[in-house]
Amino acid sequence: MSQSKPSDSHERHDTRRWWALAATAVTLLVIGLDTTILNVALPDIAVSLDASSAQLQWFADSYLLMLGALLLPAGLLGDRYGRKRFTLLGLGIFGIGSAWCAFATSALSLVAARILLGAGAAILIPLAMSSVVVLFEPQERTKAIAMLSVSTMIGLPLGPILAGVLLQHYWWGSVFFVNLPVVAFALGAVAAFLPESTGARGRRLDPVGIGLSSAGLLAATYGVIEGPERGWRDPVVLAGLVGGLALLAGFVRSQRGDRGYEPVVDLALWREPAFRWGAFTAAVASLAFFGAMFVVPQYLRGVLGVDALGTGLRSVPMVVGLFVGLRLTMVALRRFGAKALGVAGFVVGALGFVLGTRVMVGSSYAVTGVWTFVVGAGVGGALFCGQNAALGALPRERAATGSALVQVLRQVGSVAGIAVLGALLNGIYRASLPTAGVPPELAAALGQNVSTGVAAATHTGSLSLVAAVQAAFVSGLSATMWVSAAVCLFGALLVWSRLPDGRDMGSPEVAAGPLLEKTAESPHAADSSAGQSGRH
Repeated sequence: MSQSKPSDSHERHDTRRWWALAATAVTLLVIGLDTTILNVALPDIAVSLDASSAQLQWFADSYLLMLGALLLPAGLLGDRYGRKRFTLLGLGIFGIGSAWCAFATSALSLVAARILLGAGAAILIPLAMSSVVVLFEPQERTKAIAMLSVSTMIGLPLGPILAGVLLQHYWWGSVFFVNLPVVAFALGAVAAFLPESTGARGRRLDPVGIGLSSAGLLAATYGVIEGPERGWRDPVVLAGLVGGLALLAGFVRSQRGDRGYEPVVDLALWREPAFRWGAFTAAVASLAFFGAMFVVPQYLRGVLGVDALGTGLRSVPMVVGLFVGLRLTMVALRRFGAKALGVAGFVVGALGFVLGTRVMVGSSYAVTGVWTFVVGAGVGGALFCGQNAALGALPRERAATGSALVQVLRQVGSVAGIAVLGALLNGIYRASLPTAGVPPELAAALGQNVSTGVAAATHTGSLSLVAAVQAAFVSGLSATMWVSAAVCLFGALLVWSRLPDGRDMGSPEVAAGPLLEKTAESPHAADSSAGQSGRH
């Protein structure tokens, strides 16, 4: 009997680890729900709040802007003061932000609420991803990463469907209330199952590094968002881009050497090829995917004329494709390696976007269903290869900080995808609209966005004007598909030339050996993660 006790104890510990990961996955489910709920609700919000195309972009970009600015300091603070503690804090902030979104009465108020949601998500995302590094050995991380990815994917299709049902019966603000019960459940699950853990706390925080990283990302991202709308030579845009890059350059310089502070970013991580190029791969995949996610719901509502629930249901093929691509990539990773599978994923994604260029005003939904599924499968596989390579290379004591750096690059890609592709879409849409004989008031309404434009054209009773508005949007959609295909081909070239093969990422020596050796050489690299977890 005495010999069975260690085995029983190990089995209980192993079970508790997976329950803890499941609790963490619920936090990502909340974020996945919010992402696609907004996409489906955008047309209703545009009409209800009289929002312009620029404001529609800001509903998404304000969230991503704050997310990108706070990810690095959130990861650092979580590593230092407790990952469980900060996860609970992030859930609380996210819940308050969701309630505020539901009762927003103006476009400006909704943008402010989305900023608060972004702050909560900035805390949750790196800490959720860090749980993979803290709780599991390198050979187990592929399965754990897949579990977290699936939790996000469940939220992606569930969000549109729930939004569609709610928008058919209630006002648009109800879509944000679906976050609240999930947040409440996540709070209980995290409190019950996730063990507290911390990283090294031997040195003081680096306030200069935190300030430079946050301000630099905020300014640069603002410039990227405003550039397409104001023009790239606009003084405000130039100030954001140049000032942001200057601040980030100062940040990188501040992280070099030993100034007696805990670095915000451990540059040893960046010198590891698997981490560096894996993070870049995930960023390129995010750019392509989120650009598509922004335009597809507008096409479904404005051109195909489906309602909110129909939009949600018709968004499912892209997410199903993501799940299929992730699953196939996970199974085939050891046999074919990250390089081959990453290239294949991006090439498949490019083919899907090329199929998307064949969409016309009179096309059936089947065309859209096919190309969105293909895009999801290809880009989803490439995204998994990148994240698996990057997270597999992380040492435990830098789990949240390293995860935050990966997510920063992903969010920069997402913002760029929404801002640049959204601006391209809107520019071509407006340029393609009919202008001869159109009153200024009607022209302004037509130019806001496709949903408002179709509504205004329908109000005039002119079927030809409705068709012209839809054709203008499809012209812009086709252009964004070609650009997205080019982005995927660039991603394939990046993976082929730079990403390590990764066929042996399951090996602790290959996955984390170089970084662990560098960490062991550092006199400040005391890792308290295992000890903290063991006490719980």
